[in-house]
Amino acid sequence: MVDWSTVAFMFPGQGSQVVGMGKDIAEAYPVARQTFDQADQFLGFSLSDLCFNGSSDDLSDTINTQPALYVCGIATLRALQSEHPEAVPAFAAGHSFGEFTALAACGSLSFEDGLRLVRERGRLMKAAGEQSPGAMAAILSLDIEAVRDVCERARVMTGGVVVVANDNCPGQVVISGDNATLDQALILAKEAGARRALKLAVSIASHSPLMQSSADQFRQALASTTFHESHIPVYGNVTAAPLTDVASIRTELAAQLTSPVRWRESMDRMIADGAQTFVEVGPKDVLTGLMKRIDASKATVNLNSVENLKTFVGD
Repeated sequence: MVDWSTVAFMFPGQGSQVVGMGKDIAEAYPVARQTFDQADQFLGFSLSDLCFNGSSDDLSDTINTQPALYVCGIATLRALQSEHPEAVPAFAAGHSFGEFTALAACGSLSFEDGLRLVRERGRLMKAAGEQSPGAMAAILSLDIEAVRDVCERARVMTGGVVVVANDNCPGQVVISGDNATLDQALILAKEAGARRALKLAVSIASHSPLMQSSADQFRQALASTTFHESHIPVYGNVTAAPLTDVASIRTELAAQLTSPVRWRESMDRMIADGAQTFVEVGPKDVLTGLMKRIDASKATVNLNSVENLKTFVGD
């Protein structure tokens, strides 16, 4: 039996998308198929076809990736809860834009409001990336303070922008900035002893000052959206702490675009607060992989297929 008082749900961000995601769950669970249909109607195009049968390039376009992963996460959660209404976690968090999925899953946002926001967030980020081009890179085997030092030295050398974007787990930090300064940071990271320092397949400098124009515009979308206090603690990326009221949710979601994702600290805080089992709701296994590096003693589960759904709830 699952002890739901110790379960944390985690919702992934960009990088977890894969063509075919959610297809088997939508075929097996009517409520999941209805969720995709609801999204198709709301958006005015077949997001479901993009998820199930689309091209990898189209699915990986920021404006599509965010709503696709959002809908896949909610569809998976609804499939689980359609057969097991007791499947309600005690904690929740989402990595980067996955925070919107977490908030919708926990009652802070309606499904359609969350979908509208992630579509707009993706649109604004894509526009900001075109206006202020940049990139991201993963640095392995350097601690967070060493990576911050690398970024500071690279900024001094070029006069440009590079910052810590994601503190994912011990030994895995992602940096973000303009191309020239990022390239300089990669050189410095290798000199500092990084085992690997490699650019990611993205053309947007997420979670950096280069996203400021999108953050300013996104605040308007947040201001016109109805939020509710969550009935489950959702741990914010910016604060690495539970978002306790509507004002803190709005502040978090606006700041998140230009602030680092403090994932390691968020998971540590959830563990300190009593989380023992970490369930990734969505395709792939990125977040459960990070948890194994953060605390290998915690149980991890992936809800990324019908088989895994049935196995989990059948325990």
